[in-house]
Amino acid sequence: ILAHPRLLPLFHGFLGKLYRMDHLPFLIAQDKGAEGFALHGGTVDCSTGMYNPELAYTCHNGFIRSALLACSVVLTDHDPEFGGFCVVPGSHKSNFKMPEGMVDGEVYSEFIQQPATKAGDVVLFSEGTVHGALPWTQDTQRRVCLYRFSPATNVYGRSYFTENGKWPEKMYEGLTDAQRAVLEPPYANRLDRPEIADDAETVSVSTRNERKKQHDREMFGTKY
Repeated sequence: ILAHPRLLPLFHGFLGKLYRMDHLPFLIAQDKGAEGFALHGGTVDCSTGMYNPELAYTCHNGFIRSALLACSVVLTDHDPEFGGFCVVPGSHKSNFKMPEGMVDGEVYSEFIQQPATKAGDVVLFSEGTVHGALPWTQDTQRRVCLYRFSPATNVYGRSYFTENGKWPEKMYEGLTDAQRAVLEPPYANRLDRPEIADDAETVSVSTRNERKKQHDREMFGTKY
């Protein structure tokens, strides 16, 4: 998932070419009768109306950027009326909080939609989109695996804050160079950041010019 050739162009389009994994991936599993959970998120918070820069969706001059992009890998079928993931379409561009009662589905439930998906599908959604979950109605267990990604300089989670400034060491075992590039911590894309090419395999380094790095080494003792 980190650098899958089918997903890479979408990650580049929503996050920029130097995107990073922001949260530890995790599994959501729900048995029949499991309750849903309230709507949340939004570029404008659905409950308070406050602007959420750490979740924001923007589109300027034809470039889309999502401060936090969710990638849900669907492991079991979610047919209509099954329950599970639900979303308020278009809410990533909202400028107002939700009416009272909507976050719990008490009113305006006709605007809350549950996408129908099959095992093996992948759902991408900006955390700037208001979303939640409906009660699970099926005998088969609901299972999805959830990843979250950010642009190079954005950060929400802090899972990479170990002593050496990296993710837990076991996460790096068996990874390709492209996959390892996605585990970089947040920093500017011109500070020697690895960049995955569109072929999902080749990794180059986005860097400052040598004259500036040499100046900083001489002046400050560091190339940054």
